Amino acid sequence: MRGANKAVHFAAALLLATPVAAETVRVVALGDSLTAGYGLPESEGFVPQLQAWLDAEGVDAEIVNAGVSGDTTAGGLARLGWSLDAETDAMIVALGGNDLLRGLPPAVSRDNLEAILSQVTGERGLPVLLIGLEAPGNYGADYQAEFDAMYPDLAAEWDALHVDSFLGSLTEEAALDEARARYMQPDGIHPNRDGVGVIVAAIGPRVVELVDRADP
Repeated sequence: MRGANKAVHFAAALLLATPVAAETVRVVALGDSLTAGYGLPESEGFVPQLQAWLDAEGVDAEIVNAGVSGDTTAGGLARLGWSLDAETDAMIVALGGNDLLRGLPPAVSRDNLEAILSQVTGERGLPVLLIGLEAPGNYGADYQAEFDAMYPDLAAEWDALHVDSFLGSLTEEAALDEARARYMQPDGIHPNRDGVGVIVAAIGPRVVELVDRADP
């Protein structure tokens, strides 16, 4: 009997000493064509390249592509319910480019993004990385200032991680005209494979921070 007790105690100690394998963090990337990988082979888009970058860094995370080409902030909000499934541990939100292309009022875009953050962070308690864009000047200085400000303002309000601009790293890497020639597809809107690589290298460390905030 005493020997049996020793065996039980030994087994319990062994269980306590054995490290528990960490669960893979599931990150849903909610976005538009920039997230979806428009115009590129499947393996060269933002999500596959980001996944490869994280794997190379030894980060145990799965990035789910919830990018839909042509989606506005309203479209992202409308499909949030099925994008944000029970297995989601964190979310990347990269929307607003099509709002810009349509000249939608920044106040409308802001309300939609806030509604997304309210559901993801406020109701589900999940960490978010909010990736912005920079408005061009052709809508006027007031529009530009209001649009550009909504991303950092909302990130501060909802304690989200923040990247100023999805495409900003391309112009940091090269002058504007050179960046268009080297890193953009012929449409001048979407990055090519090399452009996505530059973007992933810039955004990847913020995604690592996002994964560290998650609780799988």
